Amino acid sequence: MVSFNIFFCPLCFSNPVARSDPDLVLARSSVCGIHTLASEPFFGQSVLLPLLCLWRSHQCPKALGGMFRNVAAIYLHLAGLFQRKKAGTSLTRCMHQTFAMAKRLQARRLDGIDHNPWVEFGKMASEYDVVNLGQGFPDFPPPNFAIQAFQLALNSDFMLNQYTKAFGYPPLTKILASFFGKLLGQEIVPLKNVLVTVGAYGALFTAFQALVDEGDEVIIMEPFFDCYEPMTLMAGGRPVFVTLKPSPTQDGELDSASSWQLDPTELASKFTSRTKALILNTPNNPVGKVFSKAELELVASLCQQHDVICISDEVYQWLVYDGHQHISIASLPGMWERTLTIGSAGKSFSATGWKVGWALGPDSLLKHLRTVHQNTVYHCPTQGQAAVAQSFQHEQLHFGQPSSYFVQLPQAVRRYRDHMIRSLQSVGLRPVVPQGSYFLIADISDFKTQMPDLPGDADEPYDSRFVKWMIRNKGLAAIPVSVFYSTPHRKQFDHYVRFCFVKVKDGGLEGREDLRKLPVAHWCCGEGGVGLTCVGAGRVHAPGHGREAAEVEG
Repeated sequence: MVSFNIFFCPLCFSNPVARSDPDLVLARSSVCGIHTLASEPFFGQSVLLPLLCLWRSHQCPKALGGMFRNVAAIYLHLAGLFQRKKAGTSLTRCMHQTFAMAKRLQARRLDGIDHNPWVEFGKMASEYDVVNLGQGFPDFPPPNFAIQAFQLALNSDFMLNQYTKAFGYPPLTKILASFFGKLLGQEIVPLKNVLVTVGAYGALFTAFQALVDEGDEVIIMEPFFDCYEPMTLMAGGRPVFVTLKPSPTQDGELDSASSWQLDPTELASKFTSRTKALILNTPNNPVGKVFSKAELELVASLCQQHDVICISDEVYQWLVYDGHQHISIASLPGMWERTLTIGSAGKSFSATGWKVGWALGPDSLLKHLRTVHQNTVYHCPTQGQAAVAQSFQHEQLHFGQPSSYFVQLPQAVRRYRDHMIRSLQSVGLRPVVPQGSYFLIADISDFKTQMPDLPGDADEPYDSRFVKWMIRNKGLAAIPVSVFYSTPHRKQFDHYVRFCFVKVKDGGLEGREDLRKLPVAHWCCGEGGVGLTCVGAGRVHAPGHGREAAEVEG
């Protein structure tokens, strides 16, 4: 009679594997160091109950929880085996059902990334009558020329209802190559250097899947747009974090996003022989920092020194204020060859629902993104691409002139930003003035001092509990900034919340009666409403629309 061992790993939840060679058991156990062992002679003539085997002294802590859950499940299930055996059920079949029951359903790459703050806080916002300043999209329309371009795409050429080229609608890849080629100082070839994706999100995911391998390290600057970490993990990479730190401000002086700086020595220390990529986000979400040329040159020199790819998320490049200038790192000497520049039509033309994005870069990088793209999405909706192509053609004619949407948009949004800053100050919050993007963060330290014991789990960051309290008690939704940090650093930065200020109507800047100005003391005591009234806003019109269009309160 031949005896086989059936091995089940509680860390990877692999299927039971029959092995007759004990050495293979030890090789298998090197995955996590801990395995559950069940031994059954062939054809199930007898059964040995599962034995807990610690094959290595360096036991895997992550496996312990799964190990004990699975062992318990197997023991409970085995309790009924002999009863079913008496009823005539095959013991081998019962054993197979036992292990199948404990088999893992979801892929291991999803571990730890199933929680999504947007789902959690979006659900809360919908349950209460709130002013939602959490989600990052404008509540004013795209410019007239963009709307007309989309209408034309719907009503003109019927072939726009069909597939287009897999890597981008040709008129769109052509205008993107022409438009950004001038800005980056490169001769961009549409078929080689441009890939159109389902939004910038799609470009990011495609880049991670194409370029990050098992064990590769990816440097992420925090606070970071929250998808960078899970996308790194899903690709098998290891996130390595470097933190932007705010400089002290003078009493009574507003903090600025420009004061949030990288420590050059700390940044340099994060590069190792395993570093594959660095993620750059400028203007930064959530802080609103626009990286200076000197800062970009530091990043560029380190990427070149260590032969590291730069994935540059520049979706807010047109939303820059107060004379600051957006610089694409790909335009710096020696960086085009190692940079993916990611952009968004949704952010460029205030049309986030269109979900048209792109990646620009050398063919040596983009050819790998094309492989992922053609085997996942394959093709993006044609009509949206046609509308974006027309919109960029319009912008190319007006670029740099007062009639350019990319000139009008930041002028209008800056006014919304300034109104939001005054409103937040009026209720005792300390905003950090952003240089760019849709967002600003505000310091809630005064509230943390006066209301330290808000409801919530003991290990839940204060800003998360504060936002939930604000939604329930003040009718105002925001996003806790701790969600933009790695787990070890969340408590250190749990005294900030993020607000989206491109909200003209639904964002509460119209002066609703329940948004009365109140000092922090009254807020903390629960008197009155939210206290977000637009101070001295005046009347403004949506960017890209003439004054004959319906005006809205700023």
